This record gives sequence, C-alpha cells and structure tokens, in this order.
Amino acid sequence: MENKVRPDGVAGLKKHTMKPIQIAFMLFCLVAAGAFGIEDMIPLSGPGLTIAILIIFAIIWAHPISQVVSELSALMPAEGGIYVWVKEALGEFWGFCMGWWGTLSIYLCSAAYVVLIVGYAADYIPILNDPWINFIVKLAIVVFFVVVNILGLKEVNAVNTVLSVLILAAFTLVTIVGFVNWEYNPIEPFTPEGQSIIDSLGGSICLVVWMYCGYECVSNMAGEIANPEVIPKGFRIAMPVIALSYILPTIAGLCSIGSWEEWGTEGVGYGDVLVECLGYGWGVAFMVVAIASQAAIFNAYIAAGSRGFFVMADDYLCPKFLVKVSKKRGIPVLSILLLGLTTAIMMNFDFTVLLVIVGPLALMIYVILGIALLIIRKKYPVEGRDCWYIKGGNVKVWAYALAPMIIAVLALLVNGTEYFLLGFVSIGSGAVFYVIFKWMYGGLAKIDAEKYPINPKTKLAKGDLQRLGVFVLAFGIYAVIGSFFLVWYEGSWGPEYYEWMYGDTFLMSDFWLMIKVGKIGGAIATVAGAVLLAIGKKTDPVK
Repeated sequence: MENKVRPDGVAGLKKHTMKPIQIAFMLFCLVAAGAFGIEDMIPLSGPGLTIAILIIFAIIWAHPISQVVSELSALMPAEGGIYVWVKEALGEFWGFCMGWWGTLSIYLCSAAYVVLIVGYAADYIPILNDPWINFIVKLAIVVFFVVVNILGLKEVNAVNTVLSVLILAAFTLVTIVGFVNWEYNPIEPFTPEGQSIIDSLGGSICLVVWMYCGYECVSNMAGEIANPEVIPKGFRIAMPVIALSYILPTIAGLCSIGSWEEWGTEGVGYGDVLVECLGYGWGVAFMVVAIASQAAIFNAYIAAGSRGFFVMADDYLCPKFLVKVSKKRGIPVLSILLLGLTTAIMMNFDFTVLLVIVGPLALMIYVILGIALLIIRKKYPVEGRDCWYIKGGNVKVWAYALAPMIIAVLALLVNGTEYFLLGFVSIGSGAVFYVIFKWMYGGLAKIDAEKYPINPKTKLAKGDLQRLGVFVLAFGIYAVIGSFFLVWYEGSWGPEYYEWMYGDTFLMSDFWLMIKVGKIGGAIATVAGAVLLAIGKKTDPVK
C-alpha cells in the first residue's frame, strides 16, 4: 500500500517543506498560545483540583486526540484534513458535516480574538476606548493578518514562530519566578470549602476541554506540506509543551502569590506573579504577551479556517468561487478574504450567544473523529502501511478513539442547558446546509457520477435519506435523555442561575422552558428521524 491513500491537496496549492518544530509552533498557536483562560478554573474548582484536571485531561483527552490526528494525517495528508478523513470513512454527508462544523466554529469565534487583542491593549492605552479608534485598530489587525496569510503558509509560520517563542519565554519566566518565590501550598485546598469533587468538576470540565482543543485544525493545511511525515513529529513536540505550558505556570502562580479565590481573567492572573515579585513594569510586559497570544491564535485560525470551505468547494459542496487559488503564491485567496471580511463584520457584535453555539460544534468533531479512525483502521489495515500509526494493538486504538468521544458527550451535557440546547442549532446546521449545497452544486456526483450516484427523486446522494434519518433520530434521542439528565444535574439551582445570568433574554433565562423545548423537540426529532429512516430504507437504500 502506498504511504498516502488519498490525493494530498487541491490543484494549484503551493507546497512547502516544513520542519517538525514549525508544525509544533503552529499547533501551539492553534491549541494554546499561553495559559490564558485557566485563571477562571481556579476559584471554580479549587487550586488542587485545577492542577489535577490539567494533568489528567492532558492524558485522557489531549494525548488521544493528538495520536488520532497524527495517524490520520500520516495516512491521508490531504488538504481539509477532518473533512477528507470522515468523507473517506462515512461518506459525503458526514464528511460535509464534519468540515462544516470545524470551519463554522472558526468563523464564529475568530473575531473574539481580535476583540481580545484590543481589549487587553485598551487597559494600558486609554485612547483605544474611543469607539472609532477602537474599530480602526481592530480593522487594521484583521487586514494585517489577512495579508500575512495571503503571502503564504511560510509567512504564517514565521509570524507564529516569533509569537510562540515570545509567549513560551514569558510563561517560562512566570514559572521560574513563581517557584523561586514559593510561599503557599499550590494544591490546598483541593476543592472550595463545602463543594464536592463532582460539584467542583462541573464548572471546569468544559474549560479544560476547550483549553486542549484545536489539534485537528493543523490537518486543514496538510495538503500544502510537501513532507507530511513531519506532522506526527510535530505533535510529539507540541503536545507535552502545551500541557507543561498550562501546568507549570499555574503551580508557580499558586505557590508564589496564593489568593486562589481571586484568580480569574478579570482578577489575579499569571502577570501578577511578575508584578509582585519583579515590579509593575514586568506586568506591563506580560500584557504585551497576552496581546501576542490572541494575535497568534487569530493568525493560525485564518490559515486553518480558510481551508475548510475551500476544499469542500472543490468537491462542489460549497460555492465554487471559494476554490480560487492565486497563480503566483498558490494560496486560496478568496477563502482567506471571506474569513477576513466575516471577522471584520462580526467583531462589532456581542459574542455571548455565538460563543454558546461554538462549543458544541468543537465537541461534536471529536465524537465523529473517533468513529472515523475505527472505520479507517478496518478499511486500511496497518500491516500494509509504511507511514506512522498508533502502536500497541486494537485495545489501545479503541481507547484513544473512545476516550475523547465519551468526554465530548459528557461535556455537552455539563456545559450548561443553554449550550446543550443551542448546540442542536449549530450541529443541525450541518445537515441543513448539506441538503442546500447538494441541491445547488451537485456535490461529488459532479466529479464521479458512477461512484457517487444521485437519487433522482431527492436530488441527494443515494442513501442520504437514511443518513439524514440516523442524524435526526440520534440527536432526538440525545435531546430527550440529556433534558432529563439536566433536570437532575441543574434542577436545584438552574432556574435562579439562568434568570440571573441572562435577565430578560428569551428562552435562555428560563431554565424550565429550555428543558421543555429539549424534551418536546427531542421527542419530535426522534419520531421524525425514525420515520425518515424507515422511508429511506424502502425508497433510498444505501449502496
């Protein structure tokens, strides 16, 4: 068997030879770019449990995901990564959903990083609080990083390498200074007084899952890497570096300045370690690093996000103009410009609801990714490969596939009722837009009508009625079960919390209304999915 079982990119893309360290820096920017965000976990879960969570989830969540993505990247180093893998394993419908979820999540949250860049800077540069200046600076940031991405993947990597070194150096300094000034027990108390471990976990499990998300994004650019064998090597560098960049500065901060109840993105943070031990100027310097962190993520997200719709458009599953590649540099220019334009528009709006929608998209990716690995393992046995794969036998592979799947499903439940409910909107949009784009552009049947036949009655791929039935049925059942779980999990405090959190916001401020919508909507979806599946089996059999 050949090392690569799929074409490794779309025609016209320019390939670049990469080093493992460059892949590692790209991963660092996509996943972490510093420990910012962990501060909010500490008062919620307690210092001891926070450190334990960071260590445990590096092992049971981040490591399996990095291994799964490494194997699939080595076997199928194709542009569009997760879209191509799932298309190969589960077909056109699920492949589109996977590509849609991954790309949409980047489109929806990329503007948040631009807002954070200017927000951090405004604390030290008051003129940025002026609305027009604020807008102009944010627009300039978007334009700058769009231009960097249009120049090419090498330029993106060069910028991310500089930013990564700066960020790692800053957190290394925090770690050293914190340990030198050790005064407190960093794991005491293990959980806040009066809270059980289960209560303390609920507030932080989704935060830590989010902190370790993003490993799969680098696969979107795999078709532009001339030597894709460096991808698994880059993962071996990045994964422990990311974990240590979270764990060590957190321990150092807690043992040097304590005050665990006051930690948070609006309270005590990593920069305070330098302020208290070295002086105010070091805190200002660390704020520059915070700005660099958000810039690094935004730069990497443009690169990863712009390739998603680009590859699906090449398969006639998105508007065809997105396939446009610059002749000189071999870059998907229009896809990059579209992401930049979307960011420039969205950076002016409130992100509260959008970010609630994004979380479930990211989690759903890991559920389908595990299934894809198991199917591809069966389809392409490792005995015939000469590329990197997970060593250790089937039990280990199943463990790596199932661990993220189980955690993702649980995280969808404990993230909050509003996340759970609105998640069905964002996840369901994948099926809706598949049908729309399939009707409009034809999909893979345009490339090979014999291999990907169309059902003349539905104008969809043969078997799609069944696939849509399974999709609707599965989420209907999950909605019903999840609603009952949430009554048990949040029923005692949920009504007061959501009313306080969302005020007069329709639906999200009313816990019991959300539960009712989940139960009734889930029941309707269960019946509709079962009917659709039954009709599909009779009139639209899967080949």
